[in-house]
Amino acid sequence: MKNNQRVAVIGGGPAGLMAAEVLAQSGVCVDLYDAMPTAGRKFLMAGKGGMNITHAESPDDFLSRYGARSAEIKPLLDAFGPDALREWVHGLGISTFVGSSGRVFPADMKAAPLLRAWLHRLRESGVHFHMRHRWCGWDAQAGEKAALCFETAAGRVTVQVDAVVLALGGGSWARLGSDGAWVSMLAARGISVAPLKPANCGFDVGWSTHFAEKFAGHPLKSVTVSFTDSVGRVHAKQGDVMVTASGIEGGLIYALSAGLRDEIDATGSVMINIDLLPGKDLERVLAEVDHPRGSRSMSSHLQSRAGIKGVKSGLLREQLPRECFEQPERLAAAIKSLPLTLVAARPLDEAISSAGGVVFEALDAHLMALPGVFCAGEMLDWEAPTGGYLLTACFASGRVAGQGVLDWLKNNHDLA
Repeated sequence: MKNNQRVAVIGGGPAGLMAAEVLAQSGVCVDLYDAMPTAGRKFLMAGKGGMNITHAESPDDFLSRYGARSAEIKPLLDAFGPDALREWVHGLGISTFVGSSGRVFPADMKAAPLLRAWLHRLRESGVHFHMRHRWCGWDAQAGEKAALCFETAAGRVTVQVDAVVLALGGGSWARLGSDGAWVSMLAARGISVAPLKPANCGFDVGWSTHFAEKFAGHPLKSVTVSFTDSVGRVHAKQGDVMVTASGIEGGLIYALSAGLRDEIDATGSVMINIDLLPGKDLERVLAEVDHPRGSRSMSSHLQSRAGIKGVKSGLLREQLPRECFEQPERLAAAIKSLPLTLVAARPLDEAISSAGGVVFEALDAHLMALPGVFCAGEMLDWEAPTGGYLLTACFASGRVAGQGVLDWLKNNHDLA
């Protein structure tokens, strides 16, 4: 049943769109505002190369991906977890499949068809979209209803609503709308916000000019990266690492990025160790390295005996003193555990996602920060690796915030 309650949703990403859907399906008048020309810009960018929606691993393993905020994310996933998300996608007419890694994708691997179907359904349900509306805070002379200010091409406009869902994203990929400009506006209203930091990001090393020019863009295939944090815990992941002009990035590094970033913040740098041949133990590597090489060069010897070539060979040359190549024990040890110092995380705007944001301690169980003001998505203080975890929590938080608005309106405005 329609009613005269009006709610604004600010942010056209997955969290905002999901909150709008929950509200519209309950008959609330929903106006969705976004600074960009179209909705879901970052969602579409994330889908390039394959739209990874969620993950099919066990609930306990899935929850563990949220690290220090697992306890706060659990109620959101209990309300709308990976299985519910897949069913919701199917309801849009999009089939899904589970890849060999456990990641869940749309059948065509694309984000655009899913987004088109969703936006069509939202419009059909009565959601009004207002694009190129950049939120600039609250009107100082607000009356009984919350007065929200927006900058538009036609100038500043003010709208009054009964409640608002803020789903403004984090601080990464500003060109797609997530610029973190909301931090100061919320802090000014007394909402506690943890500083935004890069997550799922690359790191600077400080390569020589020769190495950077020759190997930037080359992948270190099938390596293991490990590091020991300040309390003595060893973290290790196996996969591929991409060499960049300034350092390293890639899925393996993103999976470790939270710990690496925090160590750099605490001590100024962090040392990782790279096992270039995780499939061979040290004894076998030493035997291969120590095998007589005759007149062959060391590069040819390492390639034929150990499969070390290209960027892996170049990395050894970059990191090791010349005399190490004439000492089999040292060389074998380096191949199995090559030290590499990371000196800085790449800038926030380059990161896939961000950490920090509105702290859960400032929110109630429905994600309400102030009376009638709810927060959802990446602007909350949590982080997770890539693999569907980011999107799942954004969808789930939007759903919880939308339901929270309905409950609040019912309790405070006699919405039946």
